[in-house]
Amino acid sequence: MKPKSRRSVVEAQLTRITNWLAGIVLLALLLWGAKTLWMRVRYTYTNDAQVTQYINPIVSRVGGYVVSVHYHDHQLVKRGDTLLLIDNREYKYEADQVAASVNKEAAEINVLHSQKEILQAEHESLRTSIAAGEARVTKQQLEYDRYNYLFQEKSATAQQLEDVKATLDVYKSELASLKHKLQASQERVHDVDIKKGVVDAERVRLTAAVGRKRLDVGYTVIRAPYDGQIGKRTIEKGQMINAGEVLGFIVNRETPTWITANFKETQLRYLHLGNRVEVIADAYPDEKFYGKIISVSPATGSAFSLLPPDNATGNFVKIVQRVPVRIELDKQAGVNQLLSGMNVNVSVSKSQKQ
Repeated sequence: MKPKSRRSVVEAQLTRITNWLAGIVLLALLLWGAKTLWMRVRYTYTNDAQVTQYINPIVSRVGGYVVSVHYHDHQLVKRGDTLLLIDNREYKYEADQVAASVNKEAAEINVLHSQKEILQAEHESLRTSIAAGEARVTKQQLEYDRYNYLFQEKSATAQQLEDVKATLDVYKSELASLKHKLQASQERVHDVDIKKGVVDAERVRLTAAVGRKRLDVGYTVIRAPYDGQIGKRTIEKGQMINAGEVLGFIVNRETPTWITANFKETQLRYLHLGNRVEVIADAYPDEKFYGKIISVSPATGSAFSLLPPDNATGNFVKIVQRVPVRIELDKQAGVNQLLSGMNVNVSVSKSQKQ
């Protein structure tokens, strides 16, 4: 019998190895297919999901010169921590100036109050004098009537009657003068009341302005609005900033982290509020995180876009729409390592009841 050649032996070995490799690959494909089929049967799954957190801008409410910056890139901060200081001297001067104006208006109100008291005392004195004057006129009128009767009876002279009448006219003139002064006094009291009201209104306005200016002084200290983590630092000491300018961004660590998962519209029938969810992050494939569905968007993601699709003319290809679903993660170890924007995979068991 002719022995096998070396080439035939190598070819036979390669064939066996190839068959083994093909078998292993086929087995792996079968296992993967079985797992995928099992997952599709038991779970609703999407890999179009991202970690979401509140990321808010740090905004200055006043403008000015930056005196100091008290944070660096990616620093963890607590609610109320000072982030940066703006030169507040100009705002303090303005507040002090308005406060001085308030004091001036208050002093003027005191002066007007004193003037009103003096005018009221004068008013009361005139009323007393008028009452006395009216009594004198009444008495003198009776005297005049008596002398006029005596004159008619030839018991008094014309000179006596003229003297009594002259005295009566003087008393009447004095009474009229007192009444005129009383009216003028009333008008001056009224004018003082009006002026006092105007000055008091100005004092109230300036008092509010003082409060507003002092708020500006407080706004020169920019503090962390909540516990969180700063993004990139873009402000340095010595810069001039404007009111409303964005100075950076802070990630809110006080509110729970959640997942925004975009499920296909055909999967919605398996999703209900309160359903438990399993989450695996691409960055940490060996760790599982858990949470629950807390809300489902009232419309598809495309409906909220700036240019919603218009299908009035029809589409040649029907596009499956996706609906954002919000998933709140449980408080568990390692959840803080999930960063906003990370991609995750979300699975929801179909066996859960509503």
